[in-house]
Amino acid sequence: MTAVKVECVKGNIAAQQDMDVIVNAANAELLPGSGVAGAIHGAAGPGLAEECRALAPISPGQAVISSAHNLPNQHVIHCLGPVYGVDEPSDRLLAECFNHALLLADRHGLASIAFPAISTGVFGYPVRDAAAVAMKAVADTLEELKSVHLVRFVLFSDQDLSMFDEALKRESGLSGR
Repeated sequence: MTAVKVECVKGNIAAQQDMDVIVNAANAELLPGSGVAGAIHGAAGPGLAEECRALAPISPGQAVISSAHNLPNQHVIHCLGPVYGVDEPSDRLLAECFNHALLLADRHGLASIAFPAISTGVFGYPVRDAAAVAMKAVADTLEELKSVHLVRFVLFSDQDLSMFDEALKRESGLSGR
């Protein structure tokens, strides 16, 4: 296991120039949408949607990887988070998003990965709960990682940043990192 740094920042997931891979909070068809998916597809250009056609559809908890097209990153990992209260068990499915994305990045030899707050927008997952699931999933996956050494959570608002920072401090598997 490599030493893995986990951090939370406020920003735009589509503008993480120093990250090898960014994660898209995707829809099942991997199409441009609103929120994170809209920002990523808008910055990547139409080639991303074209490449994603062959990768879709995906199921809640699943992750697939594509090239980044016009983004400053090497790749985009697309995860379908659960719709809160519909896709059950939502906590397990959300944790699988983070686990699968981390392992996919690691298998591709990538050193850094940036996540948005998956499922918290139109999918309705409460941010505080999603943050706790995300941090536990990262902590539970650390032992399996060989190349990933930086995990960044990129949050859109000060409130989301605060909740993810709190969850990071509470997750004992990530303390002192």
